Amino acid sequence: MVGLPQLTSGFDLVERLDLPMHLKVHGPLEPLGGEQLAKLAENINLKGRGGAGFPFHKKLRSVAEAAIKRGVRPVVVVNGSEDEPACRKDTVMINRAPHLILDGALLCAEAMGARTLVVAVTRESTQRSMEAALAERGLSNSRRSALRAFVQRNPVRMVTGAAASVIRSIDGGPAIPPGRKVSASQNGVGGAPTLLSNAETFAQLAIAARIGPERYGNTGLYDEPGTVMLTVSGAVARPMVIEVPTGVPLRYVLQLAGAPPVPQGVLTGGYHGKWIDAATVNEAIVSRNSLDAVGGSLGAGAILPITQETCPLGESLRVAQWLAEESAGQCGPCYLGLPAAARGMEDILNGGGPAALEALKQVAKNVKRRGACSHPDGSAMFLESTIKAFTDDLAAHVLGNGCGRPVEGVLPLFEGGRGPAGIPGGAEAEENGPSRQKIYVDWTLCRGHGLCADILPEVFQLGADGFPTVAQAMVPRYAEAKALRAVRRCPALALRIEEDTRAQDSSRNNLPVLSQGRGRRALGR
Repeated sequence: MVGLPQLTSGFDLVERLDLPMHLKVHGPLEPLGGEQLAKLAENINLKGRGGAGFPFHKKLRSVAEAAIKRGVRPVVVVNGSEDEPACRKDTVMINRAPHLILDGALLCAEAMGARTLVVAVTRESTQRSMEAALAERGLSNSRRSALRAFVQRNPVRMVTGAAASVIRSIDGGPAIPPGRKVSASQNGVGGAPTLLSNAETFAQLAIAARIGPERYGNTGLYDEPGTVMLTVSGAVARPMVIEVPTGVPLRYVLQLAGAPPVPQGVLTGGYHGKWIDAATVNEAIVSRNSLDAVGGSLGAGAILPITQETCPLGESLRVAQWLAEESAGQCGPCYLGLPAAARGMEDILNGGGPAALEALKQVAKNVKRRGACSHPDGSAMFLESTIKAFTDDLAAHVLGNGCGRPVEGVLPLFEGGRGPAGIPGGAEAEENGPSRQKIYVDWTLCRGHGLCADILPEVFQLGADGFPTVAQAMVPRYAEAKALRAVRRCPALALRIEEDTRAQDSSRNNLPVLSQGRGRRALGR
């Protein structure tokens, strides 16, 4: 951290702040009324720290008004899904200070009269930490609890962290956008108004509620007070998650991480963010407004410099190809447009000339504002920023024989089922590797109870006849425990699990079954 710690207070004392240590470090927290909480968020100009930067006080008021108007209890959702290879700040916060996040979420739940609190995560470590924190507070998902609280575990996918994906998964569906844009504030979990925000946002609210808006405003900039959590990786000697006051020069943060003195460029905001060039880095400070003014983006707080010795277009191509693979496959602008954009970037690198450049620009333009979620928009913004930031390299590839520099792979990506190297906590994700198990449906026993789809929605969905739509499927590694639970709880004993050493891709092993009757005939019955 730079300066006095707020979110990271106590990190020098223990690895994880359990509830007693959390209270020793931060002290007790008094409840606030709904309007008091909204005023507090407005006075400190609190905006969402997950990337979109929406004013938190507006979201809070919108949910409260919708709940009162409809006469229903709202739902509070903490979005701790961190599925971008370049981001780790929320993972660090959940693993080390889970109670600070819960403080903010519980403040909101009590102020609005919510009776359900959900924490959405995608990693085994964050799931364990948050479940332990709920247990330490005596919170559970029991129907008799005054506040039902539980952790929702989703797969690590770029689209998983979208608000619509999180809500859909909590409702029992797959963790992908539903294909239509719906306001969570009006119609969220179970159709109820839902306050959904990033984990750091709730932690910031808890800090402000303790120390008050005036003291909170003593740190950082006047118009953007407080601190910011950043993940700094890429071409740095010391990858880190760091808490800094707003207003700190960006070049100082890069120096702390051991970045090159004169980086070729810095990707700000992550893979849905924007590049800024070396000259601009010296002008930028850590703040949303400053980075926007110089053509960058604070986004989800990811900062990634690259050296002068690597090809920036080649580095960006690797990211563009990964973004294309992360499509939910539900809408043309994403499913078709992003692979086309990646191919366009590849054509430029392979000597496609001005025609390839114009084709890439057109594809990037066509995918924006047409998708079912923000993934195509953010990906297009990244590509357009690449073209704008590296004009000399672009000219060398478009008009000449290329820049002559290698692609070093300094931008972290998920590869081979493991977490990306080069960022804190990046090696933990063996849980997301190739599946080791395959689950089978025995149609001679299946009676269409549907419990498997409730327990394991990542694998099973029910068809119109009420029976599973797959006869066999690979089990994602993160869901192996749930698969075992589905086998044990199947009333008809129609499921079985077998180890699969080939670890093939699940998309090649899902065998569609049109209906229960036709499935039986296909098996000779």
